[in-house]
Amino acid sequence: MLRRNFFALAGAIPTVAQAPKKRLIVHADDAGMCHSTNIATREAMENGLVSSASVMLPCPWVQEFCAWAKENPKYDLGVHLTLTSEWKNFRWRPVASIDKVKGLIDAEGYMWRDVRSTATNATPAEIETELRAQIERAQRYGLAFTHIDTHMGTLYARPDYFEVYTKLAKEFNVPCMLPKPNGIPEAELKAYPITLDMLREKEKQGYAMLDRLITGVPGKNYAERRVSYKKLIEDLKPGVTKLIIHLAKDDAEIRAISNSWEYRWADYQFWTSNEAKDLLAQHNVELYTYRQLATKG
Repeated sequence: MLRRNFFALAGAIPTVAQAPKKRLIVHADDAGMCHSTNIATREAMENGLVSSASVMLPCPWVQEFCAWAKENPKYDLGVHLTLTSEWKNFRWRPVASIDKVKGLIDAEGYMWRDVRSTATNATPAEIETELRAQIERAQRYGLAFTHIDTHMGTLYARPDYFEVYTKLAKEFNVPCMLPKPNGIPEAELKAYPITLDMLREKEKQGYAMLDRLITGVPGKNYAERRVSYKKLIEDLKPGVTKLIIHLAKDDAEIRAISNSWEYRWADYQFWTSNEAKDLLAQHNVELYTYRQLATKG
């Protein structure tokens, strides 16, 4: 999960005659993390409005989700490249052999809890080794992934990590999560060493890019997040916008794992609701996927 307000860009809107459709990728992060998230993600893709999701390959419940994905290849699923293990009592280790990625391991034997610690200790070579191991695991588990992205924004934490990330996207011929540089205020990039020029270079190289990336909305509970999502849909601009959400059911498992369980449950409730469906129709918003972004469909 990227920190809130990492990127929020609005490029120039073409004339009415050229105006593109309003397209929204409703993207659920963290599939595979736990059973609660798996069930919520599956239900929201099958019966709701979640058009895309990505899977955490180091996590303990990944095989359950990948088994469903293998049986349902029509869904737009990516690899949520994971280099941190942030929860207090629910942890995971790298997929690669520990002796090859020692910089990714904290004193407790798990991945570091935060992005800064990872960026301080892990070399680009170790990062690439681990990312390849995660992608190879996805392939072994039968996940026909359509894109890659980055858990907690770690692959934006250093320019050399960013280059590994984009290189792998090119090698595996899938989009990676990249917003276009048009109109991004420099202030939005202060938390990360990724510059507008770096994004412009990727655009020149032909990477598939999002017109807009929304990494979170205000609100802790359903009532608050419902207001935020309603405003987001009403204000949506033409082009391809990606909205990152996090899903879970309201159960003992997610309450024990995460202090963010309430907003995850709220996201599930909203994006499986008739109200959300009606709002998208009312404002002429088309659900979109990374598969379509890759082919510009």
